[in-house]
Amino acid sequence: MNGNKLNGYLKNAFIGAFCLGSISLQAQEVNQLALSLDSAVNFAVKHNRTLINSRFSIDKSSQKLKETISQGLPQISASVDYSNFLGAEAELKLSDMAPPVVIEFNPTSNFKLSATQLVFNGGYYVGIQMSNLAKTLSEQSYIKDEITVKEQVIQAYYMVLASERILETIKENKANAQVIYEKTRNLVNAGLLEQTDEKKLSIMLKSVDNAMKSTERQVEMGYNLLRLQIGLESGEPIVLKSNIDSIAQKCVLLHSIVSPFDINNNMDFKLVSLQGDMAKKQVLLKRASYLPSIVAFYSYTEKLQKPAFDMSPKQVLGFTLTVPIFSSGQRQSQLNQAKIDYSISQNSKDLVFQQLTLQERQLRFTFNNLYEQLSTQKANVEIAKEVLDKMNLKYQQGVVSSLELTSANSEYLNAETTYTSLMLQLLNAELSLRKINSNL
Repeated sequence: MNGNKLNGYLKNAFIGAFCLGSISLQAQEVNQLALSLDSAVNFAVKHNRTLINSRFSIDKSSQKLKETISQGLPQISASVDYSNFLGAEAELKLSDMAPPVVIEFNPTSNFKLSATQLVFNGGYYVGIQMSNLAKTLSEQSYIKDEITVKEQVIQAYYMVLASERILETIKENKANAQVIYEKTRNLVNAGLLEQTDEKKLSIMLKSVDNAMKSTERQVEMGYNLLRLQIGLESGEPIVLKSNIDSIAQKCVLLHSIVSPFDINNNMDFKLVSLQGDMAKKQVLLKRASYLPSIVAFYSYTEKLQKPAFDMSPKQVLGFTLTVPIFSSGQRQSQLNQAKIDYSISQNSKDLVFQQLTLQERQLRFTFNNLYEQLSTQKANVEIAKEVLDKMNLKYQQGVVSSLELTSANSEYLNAETTYTSLMLQLLNAELSLRKINSNL
């Protein structure tokens, strides 16, 4: 009876442990972040730290624009002062015959309210335009940063998929090589094959195993890079849902209908154009320094403690006109420097135009070359796989040597690795074409 109870307790404990393990495994699967290529990009746009800082820069430029505008709006300030002359007196003698009149300096206290309003200042209006341009520049810089982050995320995603594809091929190859090695070892033990055949196949198996371990490390490195790019903590579990072969087919189809290159869509060209506009506004700003400035003001003073003798009015209204007359050539030199900077910006714009046009042609040339090479390499993989399968069959029949089988296996792995590498290069080339068109 006691034995039955003990068996029951052990059975319940085992079932409980199994259920807990299943619940834990399900929780890990739920917590695992599954990302397609598009969802990885969208996740990075929200969580990448570089883009978060870029959004802060946009907010800062917006506040800077408000600050510049507020400088031309009414400015109101108030102050309270108190003065104590510590019993000081002054004597006022009206004539030699009359005794002097003693005037005491009583403590005074004033409340003053003042307001100023800019009426005209050329630099102020140009400054608003420049601040608005600076805000636009920060917004365009954010778009460029976003495109760069998207490119980095997609490249990291591609690298992981390519590495996993190579790893899957190596694992399949290792499984087949293991089967052949086991059969060879049995034949060697039976005295039907030489010991050298087993040794050669063991070296082949070891080489495949080393390649698998190296690729596994490369996969893990790719995942870590992807986590960094999308803004995840190191070691957080993720799984990729997209397939590199389907992505490659899609990118080739989309590339065939890509519209002609429009340099006005390129972010580098947009930024250099905006910088040219800023340089032009700097010329206007330096010219505005020749113009007069008019500021209106109003002040109200309430005497909290009046002196014995007081003739100052409570309210004052007026304006101040400031006219620049002579600066010994300083303003002219500043204007000339601004003109030179504008000429430099225009020259830089032309240079960027030429560089981007040449770069886009080179990218198309590279893409077309890689596409042609990929088609050829795909056929090479099929042939290498067919040769390896035949070699496996012939080796089992004793027609070919283990050296020939090892060579065929190496050629197949090299063909598969080269094919995946070309596919990765093709995807990155297509990605660069989309980036230069700001189509990410």
